Amino acid sequence: MLSDWNHGNAHFLRGIAAELVARGHDVVIYEPRDAWSVQNLVHDHGQKPLAEVKLAYPTLHSVRYDSATLDLEQVLHGVDLVIVHEWNSHELVARIGNHRRRHGGYRLLFHDTHHRALSDSTNMATYDLAHYDGVLAFGQVVRDLYLRQGWAARAWTWHEAADTRIFHPPMTGLTEQVLGDLVWIGNWGDEERTARLNEFLIEPVAQLKLRARAYGVRYPATALARLAAAGITYEGWLPNYRVPAIFHRHQVTVHIPRQPYVRALPGIPTIRVFEALACGIPLISAPWEDCEGLFTPGEDYLVAHDTAEMRAHLRLLLREPDVAKAQAVRGWRTIQRRHTCAHRVDELLAICGELGLCTPSVAASTVA
Repeated sequence: MLSDWNHGNAHFLRGIAAELVARGHDVVIYEPRDAWSVQNLVHDHGQKPLAEVKLAYPTLHSVRYDSATLDLEQVLHGVDLVIVHEWNSHELVARIGNHRRRHGGYRLLFHDTHHRALSDSTNMATYDLAHYDGVLAFGQVVRDLYLRQGWAARAWTWHEAADTRIFHPPMTGLTEQVLGDLVWIGNWGDEERTARLNEFLIEPVAQLKLRARAYGVRYPATALARLAAAGITYEGWLPNYRVPAIFHRHQVTVHIPRQPYVRALPGIPTIRVFEALACGIPLISAPWEDCEGLFTPGEDYLVAHDTAEMRAHLRLLLREPDVAKAQAVRGWRTIQRRHTCAHRVDELLAICGELGLCTPSVAASTVA
């Protein structure tokens, strides 16, 4: 929750927690003191971003714990709902399950937001969810896998969504200096992404000679060289709560999903799709199968199947501002109708109702 350095789950969890707090729920957030994302952020940028994120999310507070000294008797006393994220250790997941078995009194859900259920199923199968009420899975294919493999007795599809307190179009009458034509916000990550970024970002930008910027982390020297050769300015890590201001100062953005999502996880976009559309910026996406009908491809965003099609779409949106604006409005409206964190909290409270937790009287929610 503190750090979004290569940790997209933080975006959604912040939005969910903020929405719960706004509705009067008492939300306590626990995160490990030695969290990988926090360690990398502090290594690269010092302590300042950890203070700034608290200013950006004034209603959210997290307790940083050490696993060896975490007192579950104290932490879980008197709560109604506990959500345990899948990046927690196997040991902690099991400890919380055993506490539930011994004490009861609260509903316990496991939250899976990654492709590991398919790409590293052996590891995921070793999580002990025997005493959990079920799984919140960020896509239908992941939900079905938990049920099919018998990893959980119950599971629900709970997609990510946009935190529209942070992600929204620019304020009426506000004009900011345009920084460029195109912005890409995403991490380079592993080498498997290189070919797709070349095809859908670097080559089209170079061919059209666009003014473009890239933000993100884990860019190797070879990637930086490719960006520079294409005329793309690399800006490094960008705090997620500053992303809307960058979207507002560019004319178009692109979505390039990782191969594991394209191959194994149809129906699951990354959270950047929700966030971009919520900001009212036109979006062009590399192919992914929206088999769950979250959006209307070709209307909410354009789809490019190769470099030539990406180039043609970019040329259209940059040369025809009325077309670009109409598409952006359609995408924004879809977010407002279906894909905000408020919608997801409604879904979460409905699940609580299925589990016999009377949502109007929920007094405390814990995200571990």
